[in-house]
This record gives sequence, C-alpha cells and structure tokens, in this order.
Amino acid sequence: MILNTLQLARWWELMSESLDRTLVVGGAGYVGSVLVKRLLREGNCVTVLDNLLYNNDLSLHDVIDHPKLTFINGDLRNIDDFSRSLTGIRNVVLLAALVGDPISKKYPDMAHSVNEEGAIALINNLNGKGIDKFVFLSTCSNYGLQDTDELTTETAELKPLSVYAKNKVAVEEYLLSQEQNLDYCFTILRCATAFGTSGRMRFDLTVSEFCREFTINGSFLIYDEDTWRPYCHVEDICKAIITVLSAKSELVNSEVFNVGSDSGNFTKKMVVEEILKHLPDAVAHYKEDGFDPRNYRVSFHKIQNTLGFSCDYKVEDVIPKLVFALSNGMFSDFEDRRNFYGNYEIII
Repeated sequence: MILNTLQLARWWELMSESLDRTLVVGGAGYVGSVLVKRLLREGNCVTVLDNLLYNNDLSLHDVIDHPKLTFINGDLRNIDDFSRSLTGIRNVVLLAALVGDPISKKYPDMAHSVNEEGAIALINNLNGKGIDKFVFLSTCSNYGLQDTDELTTETAELKPLSVYAKNKVAVEEYLLSQEQNLDYCFTILRCATAFGTSGRMRFDLTVSEFCREFTINGSFLIYDEDTWRPYCHVEDICKAIITVLSAKSELVNSEVFNVGSDSGNFTKKMVVEEILKHLPDAVAHYKEDGFDPRNYRVSFHKIQNTLGFSCDYKVEDVIPKLVFALSNGMFSDFEDRRNFYGNYEIII
C-alpha cells in the first residue's frame, strides 16, 4: 500500500505520539494533576494510572477529553492495571504513594505495600519494556533530624524518622543497587515540602495548612517553631520532573537531586511571620516538643549546576494569594470534603 503525503504525516504524528508518551502513576493527585496538565500544555501525550484513593476524581475534569490524555483507573500493585497503562509508553513518573508522615503512620501496612513493595515491583516490571526514563519522586524528609543547620546535600547520611521516609529510603536504596540490572535511565528526586494550589488541593501541608488555620480561625498552635524545612511550589516540582525527562541521559542516569531552592528553606516561625504580615489580627501560639522532630536545611546546588534548574515561585509571594483566596470564600467546602483536601484517612 502506498501512503500519500497526508497519510504519511499522520502516521509519523502517531508514531511520534507513541514515542513521546509519558505514564504518570498517581497523575490525579496533588502533584500529579499539575504535572499532567503541564505535560499536555507542552504537547506531550500522557497516560495516567490512578486509583482515586481520596475521591479526587475531579482533579483532571478539565482535561479529561484532551485528545492526548488516556486515563486508567487502577492500582500500581495490580499487574493487569499496570500492564495496560504501559502501552506505547516511553517515560514513567512514579508519584503514587501514601504521601506524608501522618497518613503512613496511620496505615503502616498499606504504606509498606504501596510505597515500598509496590514501587519496587513497578521498578522491576519496567525492565524489558522499552522505557527510556523513569523518575522516582522521593522526599527531603529522608534527611530526618540533622545535627547542624548547615545546608544538607544529596551525599548526606539519610536519617528517616517516619514510616513514609523509611519507605522512600528503602526504594531509593533498591533502585541504586539495581543500576547495572536495569535497562532504562532512572533518576531520584528528593522534593522539598510542596506548597501552592492544585486541582487536588491539599491543606495538610505546612504552608497551606498554616494559611487556612490563621485565615479561617484567627489563631493556630505551632510546635517546634525553630525547626527548618525546605519548601517548593508544586509547579516547580513539576518543572523539575520535566527538566529531568528532557535532559540527556548521561546527566541524570542513576542520579539523586534535591528539588527546591536554597531560598526556600524556612523555619516554621518564619512561615508564620510571612502569613501574619497579611493577617495582622491573627495570633500564633508556640509550643516545644511536638510529635514531628524533623529538622533540616537543604542544598539545591546540584540540580541547579547540573541541569540549570531554578524555581519560579517563592513562599512569600504565594502566601498572600492563598490568604486572599481563603478570605474570599474559596475552598469553603473544606469541612464537607476533608479527605479531598488532605491525606487524612483512607476510605475503602
């Protein structure tokens, strides 16, 4: 059969789409829904595998009819679901997990099953599938309780304190141990604590939680106000993922990158002070010896120097916008849909 010019062009378009298709596991979540829309805007074909654990079915409603999006409601631990999602895939991004210390502590068996066993099974199942790149989203929580306020680099000793961080460290260690056995390029991204708005907004993360509590209730109790954490906007996390997917393999293969910016390191008290600039009548209460002793300031020089990555958003610029939105009645259905707005509990 001889193809005419238009048919050849369409054939090449379809072939290109197949080669460029990215699978986002957990693509309907807080980070995932932002990443999927960004990939689509940049002309990529995307498959999403997500089991909608938090009734987050509306997070992608505005792109569900996009011609370059395929959505599969399934579990990464189900081999049939995962196999279906791999059709035509070139790159894989693993976001799906019981994300955060509280939810993992509340459901430790499920956290181990999803965050560790499920992730490792996925890593093994990618071999032989013609995958180009795999991005594993990890966390700066792996640094746990650091003994110094000096900036922590990727080579620092990992000191995971929570079930969540221990799961992530176990997967990192497995990935790095399999470097010679995997036929695809992999990269580990240790992300700072996320902030910013999303199609699946979360108010159980520090910046958004503090903003909501002070705006709606006028006061809030903060434990261990002098502990350090880095913060990174959800759009910048997605930018980092796409930067890795677009980079030459030799720059990112078997590499670990912290994701964020040095200027994004804040103590809890510093975050509160930024919020109170816009809510002068709100009152902060402080107390020591909380349940979460993590303390780490993080260096992001490696990703900047290696990949030219920089963040576009700052905590101090986003806080007034979120306070304004909350003050004007946005997210007013929080109490009716708590589980949509945070990883509080699992309803099976």
